[in-house]
Amino acid sequence: MENPTKLRSHRVLELFSGIGGMRMALERTGKAFEIVSAIDVNPIANTVYSHNIGVKTVRNGNILSLSADKICKLNIDVILMSPPCQPFTRNGKFNDINDRRTDPFRHICDLLDKITTVDFILMENVKGFEQSQACEIFKGRLNEAGFHYQEYILSPHQFGVPNTRYRYYCIAKRKSMNFKRISNEIITNPAEELSTKGISIGQIVEEDLEDIEPYLLKTATLFKYLPLMDVCTRDSTNSMCFTKAYTQYAEGTGSVFCPLSREDFDTIYNRAMNADDDDTKLTVLQKLRMRYFTPKEVSRLMSFPEYFNFPGTITLKQRYRVLGNSVNVLVVSELLQEL
Repeated sequence: MENPTKLRSHRVLELFSGIGGMRMALERTGKAFEIVSAIDVNPIANTVYSHNIGVKTVRNGNILSLSADKICKLNIDVILMSPPCQPFTRNGKFNDINDRRTDPFRHICDLLDKITTVDFILMENVKGFEQSQACEIFKGRLNEAGFHYQEYILSPHQFGVPNTRYRYYCIAKRKSMNFKRISNEIITNPAEELSTKGISIGQIVEEDLEDIEPYLLKTATLFKYLPLMDVCTRDSTNSMCFTKAYTQYAEGTGSVFCPLSREDFDTIYNRAMNADDDDTKLTVLQKLRMRYFTPKEVSRLMSFPEYFNFPGTITLKQRYRVLGNSVNVLVVSELLQEL
């Protein structure tokens, strides 16, 4: 006889929902679910979420206004959340719980022991969160509320995706339910059964772009910053983590793409570096046809489904920003299967 828990439709509260990556990870699992409410304070992210999903459950909302009673009345059994990562990053000055942007997350932590309908929780954040006071508070509240949990530091390249994006994940369930494996250590390598055959960058690039001009590296960037940038070609099997500042800052915000072979890139690049004058150097560098990855390509590297796109009202800069703040759909879906 089928286990009835496998047949039920999970009722999900999606917090800090962004552009819907958690929901799309749920879709990828094939499990029956209903997003009862998806809440985020970013109206641009909410517009993108609604554009792709077409649901009325997405709303601009202040998580601090949620009470245990309000959440219990929703009769949810799953919470998915990806709180702001800035308090735990260098750019955010590692202010941890002293950063007011942690207030909504800490509020949810304080409610956990009162939300008796919830059996499953998945939380994602930046690598480094695991060393924070906020993380200790979260794990302490999970214990007090009757959950046990497993922690992970994972990157999509471990699952065959040509992108490195290390993130902290925590999955928790009621102590009456067991995990497939029990560990008190942070898991940093996916199980063999989760790994997939890797693909190359050439398999995610958009062919025959109608308008390539917005993505080409500007002359100043090409001349000054190309030596500092991570360059991918079609045969590359990895790329850098894309951040919300992609295309705004040259260094450390994500890889760039050259449509030539790696051999041709190396030949032309070396010729440019050995040029006798700047004008010749620039002329040679322009033959590389260097460009940024398009938002569609970045979404593919983050394992978003092919139907995912942006409404025309969202600017290019806004597209990169909300993608940089999102989750990798494949990694989250694998952890939901584990959960």
